Order: sequence, then structure tokens, then C-alpha cells
Amino acid sequence: MATFTGYLRARSDDELVALLVRRPDLATPHPATLASLAARATSRSSLDRVLTWVDGLVLQVVESVVVLTATPGAVAPSRADVRAAVGAGPAEAPAVDRALDDAVALALLWPDDDGALHAAPGVGDALGASAAGLAPPSADAAPTADDPVALLTDAPAGAAQVLDALLWGPPVGLVPPPGTAAGDAVAWLVAHDLLVRADERHVLLPRHVALALRAGRTHRSPALAPTFDDAPVRDAALVAAESAAAAERTVRLVRQLLVRWEQQPPGVLRSGGLGARDLRRTAQGLDVDDAEAAWLVEAAASAGLLADDGEEAPSFVPTLEADVWAAQDVPQRWATVARAWLVSARTPWLVGGRDERGALRAALDPELARPWVPRLRRAVLDVLAAAPAGAAPSAQDVHEALRWRSPRSVPPLSAVEAVLTDATRLGVLGAGALASAGRALLVESGAQPAATGAGPADAAAALAADLPAPVDEILLQGDLTGVVPGRPGEDLEDLLDRAADVESRGGAVTVRFTSASVLRALDAGTTADDLLARLSAAARGRVPQPLEYLVRDVARRHGRVRAGAASSYVRADDPALLAGLADDPRLASLRLRLLAPTVLVADAAPAELLDALRSRGLAPVAEDARGAVVHAVAPERRTRARARRSAPVAERPSAERAVSVVATLRRSDTSEVPGAAGAGVVPTHRPPADRPRVAAPARGAGSTGAPTRAASRPAAGTSEPGDVLVVLREAVQARASVWVEMVGADGRAERRLVRPLKVEGGRLRALDPRREAELTVAVHRIADVTPVDATTP
Repeated sequence: MATFTGYLRARSDDELVALLVRRPDLATPHPATLASLAARATSRSSLDRVLTWVDGLVLQVVESVVVLTATPGAVAPSRADVRAAVGAGPAEAPAVDRALDDAVALALLWPDDDGALHAAPGVGDALGASAAGLAPPSADAAPTADDPVALLTDAPAGAAQVLDALLWGPPVGLVPPPGTAAGDAVAWLVAHDLLVRADERHVLLPRHVALALRAGRTHRSPALAPTFDDAPVRDAALVAAESAAAAERTVRLVRQLLVRWEQQPPGVLRSGGLGARDLRRTAQGLDVDDAEAAWLVEAAASAGLLADDGEEAPSFVPTLEADVWAAQDVPQRWATVARAWLVSARTPWLVGGRDERGALRAALDPELARPWVPRLRRAVLDVLAAAPAGAAPSAQDVHEALRWRSPRSVPPLSAVEAVLTDATRLGVLGAGALASAGRALLVESGAQPAATGAGPADAAAALAADLPAPVDEILLQGDLTGVVPGRPGEDLEDLLDRAADVESRGGAVTVRFTSASVLRALDAGTTADDLLARLSAAARGRVPQPLEYLVRDVARRHGRVRAGAASSYVRADDPALLAGLADDPRLASLRLRLLAPTVLVADAAPAELLDALRSRGLAPVAEDARGAVVHAVAPERRTRARARRSAPVAERPSAERAVSVVATLRRSDTSEVPGAAGAGVVPTHRPPADRPRVAAPARGAGSTGAPTRAASRPAAGTSEPGDVLVVLREAVQARASVWVEMVGADGRAERRLVRPLKVEGGRLRALDPRREAELTVAVHRIADVTPVDATTP
């Protein structure tokens, strides 16, 4: 097991399955051999992907192994060496061991037979030149025999402070102006090789000096997972109450939004978004600010409840799915919106800002999709789920936790704040802590495992458990107000929406009945008797006399004036009601004409005529050609929901598929040459059709006199593309030489002994010691690679 490929071959099937599940890119497409798996696991793209999502401590231990083995002739470190290098004491040792186990399970590190740890080929390049805050080895000055710590005893004032500033990284600093104390200190450090000049304006702390000053440690201290010990802890009842109230409010506002846009659909901008005026008008109608209105619009659209109707003059209207949604109970409606929000790629918090061109970002703009948003939402909620029950960490606390979880991919703080705000509006959070409904949402999405005794795993059921029981009665008072002592039930909520104006919501709902609100109910088709009957059924006691008088009075005036189409007309039994309307300058745009003392006609649509008459203080109703009353209900407009652009979170391959892949790899591995596992190579197979072919010149042909491929390649060589990459990467890591057979443009093969320096971007950069020159060659031009220790003497 002297190589990374040999280590992979030696892993058990269960370990390989776990590797494929944790690094799904290794199984897609299906690798043909274990050598191909090794090549894919050491590729730059795969390493960048896995390093992006490892936590801070895993990144530290990987950096430590790379740094400790970077010096030629260095001995591979043991676990104890790594613990010492990251500065772990006895209390932190278990956490470091956990990080090492994770790094090995992810094939970033691999242990040899003696337990010493090695970095997988290519990991050093993927980490970058300044791993662990140290300068690149290539930038190191020649180490001196003097001890850097001892030299500092004679250093001028300020020299130690300069080194302290660069010690733990970044190792580059600006050169102070000459003649200053700092400039003199830097000059002294450069003269004694404790610093080297990177260019005219910058100095660099050499790696060997930094390690000496760090006492051999690669990191100041181990990066432990942040805790939320200082975060406030909310009572469970408060969290449940706040979550339920926010969820119920969101469902109610989305329903009001659908009703409003059904009656007055806003137009679609050329860019596909919603106009700023329409958004502001919607916010005013829902009594929310513009930011929350944008979020509600985006949430409804993500849930498939709103869509562009696709007409010649397009508008945003409710979809057919909105009718199904409106018929469900509150928990089911909330769960539909919450599930869509969790996986949506939309960024409603950007609405109202300016893009890179200076244009205003509009709600529902197709350009507001970001593929990383679903992953960020899950990560933020996962941090809250891992916190103690009831903990309400701040956005800064959550951001720090995300920084530790993926130091190479830290989201902006503003995005974390926006996700927390949206989760609070939605009711996923309550009083800043993750509610049971939010935890259930994570469980059913697969982001969190179900915990025993943690409540229902269904988001709707979890919310239903926290929602207070609905109240079906109202306390009507003589001042035309009413109080609902709790959350109104569906029927009572519908009655209040039709006939009353809500003044306040909280533990109780306070409403007021006005002429306008009663007229709204009558316009919707409710008669005075029906309205009073519904109020009487819901009231605790009888309907107060002032409210009954109000309803009867509005009903008596309602319909006394009727409008129809002539284009449209107005008629009344009492001619005095129509007197002066035709001459009113405020109604001039209607072009009213008196046909009879009790009939007027207008050149306006009936709806426009009705609105104008109501603005005069009249209470008209519409009628059809037979004189029957037609209630002024806006026609329903529906369209089918269209799939919105989103970026689904990549799913890990199932364990069953990973088992199948491993079984295939094991079967292909049986065809490899016995004993080749230790060398990390596989026997040559028939080259694929797209591999360059090698001509077979006659003896002595060619300027180099190189032998033909069949005659020169030893049995331990390899010509498979994936195997070639593995052998080259392992040679780079081991600083070993290999024989490479390169095919020129004329089809002739040339065999050269080289020491690979770097394999990246499909090219090999290597040193030819015999010619004392570097060469760069495309990997697809390499027909065969043979390690030097595998050749025959």
C-alpha cells in the first residue's frame, strides 16, 4: 500500500461505499476501475469541490499534513504529530481525531501501513500556495544555520512586532518607508534572511522561519466548532406561539394577495418582473412594507400560486393551483409555501436594489435566481437545528458557524440576515429560535435526520400542533366594533374579510364595521338578512342594535341606483337622484346624457360608471338587460403555474447505487496484474479508439532512435488515461521520476525520463534532468507512463 491507489484498493467495500456517498461526483459518471476512481478523486475539480465543504478543523489537519510533508525528505506525520502541529491539548485531541477520521473517510488523507498520514495527490495544489498561512516553498530563501529565535535577541526595536504581524498569515507585508523605525527593522530582518523581498514594495516571511518561530506548529490553535453559550434561550411555549402567529399571518396575507391580484391583476414588465408601482400598491393594500410585499409575492410565485398569464398584454394572475391551495386548512397551506421557499433559488431581499448596470431590481424578475440560495437556507436552518433547544443566536453567530462549517465558501452576512428574516416571517423561526414546524420542514426535506421523540416529521402536522384552536365566535359591541378572542376560524375569517375592517391583530382580533365594509359585503352578493344571520350565529349574544341599524340603512340605500350598458346607463325611480349628474363637471369624462327623467346613458363601461357614481356618495348596483341585479364581482382569472427557475440541491447517491458501483469496481479489479496494487498501477489494456496511435518505424528509424512502444514498455507501465493521471500525480507528490512515452504530431513515440512537477488543466509540467530543461506536454499525448522503480535494471 505504498501509493494512494494502493490504499484505495485496500479499503473495504463499506468504506468505498461511504466515500462515494460523501463525494457523489466520484460516482458520476460510473468509474470503470479503481484506478479511474483514484484519478477522479485526485482531480483538481473534485478536490476543490470536497475542500469547499469541509469544516475548519478538517481543513486544518489536511493543511498540517501537507505542510509537514512539503520539505524534501520529510517524514510522514503520525496522528500525534498532527495534534501537536495544530496546537491541540488533551481536551481538543478527540476533536482533532474526529477531523482526521473525516479527512481519511473523504480520501483527502490516507494512512500507510505504519499509520503515518499522507495527503492525497493534488491536495497540496488544491489548498493553494499559502496553506496554513505560510509562504510557498518555492518562495523560501535558503535556510541559514542560525536559529531565527536566537537571532531576534539582537534585533532592533520593532522587528519582533513585524514578524508577529506576519507569523500566522498572510505572510506578505508592505515595506515601510525607509528611514523610519519600522523601515529599519524590516531592513535588518531582510539582511539576516528572516524576511525576503517579494518585490520592491512587499516582503515575505519564509516558510522555514515561520515554522521555527511557531515552534513547529502549523496553526495557532485548533478550529473548534463555535457554540451558542451566550445566545438567549427562548421558552418553548413562546417559540411555538410566535411561530404559529407568523405562519398564520403569512397564509392570510398570501390569500389576500391572491384575491387582490385576481380582481386587479398587475401587468408584467418587459423584463418579466413586477413594476415598482404595482408592488407599492400591493404593499399598501396588504398593510405591509415594500420588502415584505416583495417577499410575499416571491413566496406565492415560488409555490406556484401566481404566474404570468401569457396574454398579449400579460398580467400576473392566480393559477389553477391557487384554488386547490385556498380550499386547504391553514397548516397545509403553510406547508406548501414553506416547502417551496426552502428549495427556491429566488432572492427577494435584492428587490429594490440596483444591479451592476444600475437598473432597479424588480420582484419576480427572472434574474433574481441564484443557484446557491437553497443550499444557504438549508445551511442556516441546520446551524439552528444543531444549537440547543430554544437558542436564538444572532445573524453574526450563525455567520460564524457557517464560516467554521465551510471556511472556503463563506456566504455574505447580508444573505444570512435575509434568510433569517424570511424564516421569521414564514414562521420557521419563532422568537429567533427554530420552531418545531421548522425542524419538521428540515426533516421531511432530508436535510436533518428524524430524532426520536422530537415531534411530528410532517411540517403541516407540526404547525397544527402549535396553532391555537380556532375561535368561531365574536364579541359584538355597541360602538360598531367586535373582538375575536383568539384565532378566527375559516368561516368567521371569511365573514370578517367581507363585512368588517381589521383594526388590530394579536392575541385577539379587533374589527370595526363601517358603511364601506357593509357595502363591500352587499356588493359581493350578501343580502342584509344573510349578513345579520351570519353575525347573529357568530356573536356571543344578540347583534347590537347600532350594528343592525347600520346594516339595514346601507341595504336600504344599496341598489336604489342601478347601472347597465348602453355603452352603459343609469336609471332611478326618483328623478331627483339623477338631477344634476349630466351637468356635473367631475363626471364629464363619462359623457352622461339624460334620456328620461329617470334614465341616463354614458359612453363608459358599467364598471367605470359604477365607480364614478360611488365617488359621488351614491350606492348603485349593476343590472342586466331584464333589470335583474348583477353583483359587481370581478371575473375570475386563472392560468397554469409555470415552473420557476431554481437550483435544486444536489442529492447524494443512494447507498444502493454506491454498492452497485463498488461491486463493479471490484469485478474490474480482478483483471489487474497480481502485485500491481503496491505500485499503484494497472496492466495495459487495449487503448481506446480516440487515443493517439504510435507508428512502428523500422529499426533505426527516427532521429532519436527510440524503440517502439511495444518493445519499450515494461509490464508495470500503464497506458490507460485515468491510470496515467494517477501515476503522474503520485510521482508529483513523491518527487519521483518516471519514464513517459510521448507521441509527437507525426505519430512517432519518444521515451524520456522526467520528474513530474505539476499536473493541471490536462497538461504535465516536468523536469528532464538529463537535458536540464523543463517541458510541458498535453496528457493526451502521453501514451505510457512507467515508474522508475518498476523498470528492469
